Amino acid sequence: MAVKAKPDTGNQIIDILTANKQTLVTAESCTGGMIAAALTDIPGASAALYGGYVTYANAAKSRMIQVQPRLIRDYGAVSNQVARAMADGARNTARVDYAVAVTGIAGPDGGSEKKPVGLVYVAVSSELATVVIEHRFGDIGRDAVRKATVQAALDLVLQVLTSDPA
Repeated sequence: MAVKAKPDTGNQIIDILTANKQTLVTAESCTGGMIAAALTDIPGASAALYGGYVTYANAAKSRMIQVQPRLIRDYGAVSNQVARAMADGARNTARVDYAVAVTGIAGPDGGSEKKPVGLVYVAVSSELATVVIEHRFGDIGRDAVRKATVQAALDLVLQVLTSDPA
């Protein structure tokens, strides 16, 4: 089953951030830069998108955005705790208003009974709070998991932007 992206989500994100003179950074593991790519497809995104970190390797999570290695060791790279640390670390490292982070198991390999293929954590960090949502997309294929993750990330960013007082 193909996942259809909602084209207006990214536009709304860029419009809200630009209007509020705020910026967003991405920290991506399983999507490998697809969230940043989706946002840079939007004309004028440079006014709001600071950039992105592709932290595919665990060492990159630690070195680039200060995720504590003990969190990865204790909970695994695909966990609520690491997603939260990725979002907070990216926001603090980039010194921006918001960060979105994703970590998950896109497949076809890498899953287990406790952490199956299709398990993804999406986190959005702001000055007020960090929200983490767990998704279980199922073993729908690597490409479909990655696309669903991008849309889930954009949806959560929009939800946070429209609920945070500007």
